[in-house]
Amino acid sequence: MPAVAALGAMAVVGALVAAGCSNGTAATPKITVTARAGVAPTPPAQGAYFGAWVPPDLGPVYATQTKRPSGKASPSTSPSSESTATPEADDAEVEARDGMTALTGFERELGRRLDIVQSYISWKDEFPRKVDTALLEGGHRTMLLTWSGTDTREIVAGRHDALIRARARAIKATGKPIFLRWQRDMDKASLRDTKIHSPESYIAAWKRLRTIFKREKVDNVAWVWCPTARGFGSGAAQPFYPGDDQVDWICVDAQPGGDYEYRDLSETLKIFMEWARERTKPIMVAEFGVPQAYGTRRAEWLRKAAQTLQNPQIKAVVYFNSNEQAQEQRDRRRRYEVTGDRAAVSALREFATSPYFNPRNLPVTSGG
Repeated sequence: MPAVAALGAMAVVGALVAAGCSNGTAATPKITVTARAGVAPTPPAQGAYFGAWVPPDLGPVYATQTKRPSGKASPSTSPSSESTATPEADDAEVEARDGMTALTGFERELGRRLDIVQSYISWKDEFPRKVDTALLEGGHRTMLLTWSGTDTREIVAGRHDALIRARARAIKATGKPIFLRWQRDMDKASLRDTKIHSPESYIAAWKRLRTIFKREKVDNVAWVWCPTARGFGSGAAQPFYPGDDQVDWICVDAQPGGDYEYRDLSETLKIFMEWARERTKPIMVAEFGVPQAYGTRRAEWLRKAAQTLQNPQIKAVVYFNSNEQAQEQRDRRRRYEVTGDRAAVSALREFATSPYFNPRNLPVTSGG
């Protein structure tokens, strides 16, 4: 499978001791994963994969954009991204078309294909949906599947075993390496009374999912555990860690949040990174973004973020190119989309096309 080979060729399972920082002064710490090399996603020996969440609703935006003066094509194209809707097209087909148009449009601005493309599904969503199939088959990218959870007590009691088995079999049937990020942000207080209940209940549910996936012989999944960066500052996140034998990637959602006029990513990640250094796991920063409220300082923020993320333990970064977390139209502190912001797009392009964040040496187009 080409996608497996692409991510697996430079992956090292077990100890990784190659130099990892851009200045060459720091060595990569020992890193271990439980995922199967060559089948599931594993870390690059050096540098970090670059990915993004690009919502399908940006498809029409990119579809109406003219080509760059260079006339060069998108670094990644597929029939799905060039198709047009027909009167008979259902909502799922439109979402799949728009999803690929948004993705390839974002990649055209970025100047390269993404290593990782994020997809979100609810607990009971079918998988793969048409948009997921288009993403999985459209250009040797690896999917980060963010799967929402349900009541952890019900999972532990076995009430959802049939659904979990069905999801496990569907993921296995794709034949593609997939990052599985189940129930992110479990440390949020808003989830405590509705479905998470306690760290003990969450961990028991996590282990039940893994047990069922193991029984179904699902080898193409890397398990990604992902609380919020804020949760490490308050001490709420740490008790939810299922254990080194249960986790392949330690992850964090790291938006600055709406409380700050301006905050560097280094400040957001500081306490999390102190905790993560004690683990022998690769790190994924799965949702980071620069708020539109930062205005002319957005490019500066992204360039500083690129330096912060050149840490030898960080092996994947995923930009959150979306405004969906904004609580209202005027809430620019939670709007992270760079589309249409030329200076921010240029800085993100510099970020993504630097050799450190392009460990597979994917082709980079000129212009932008």
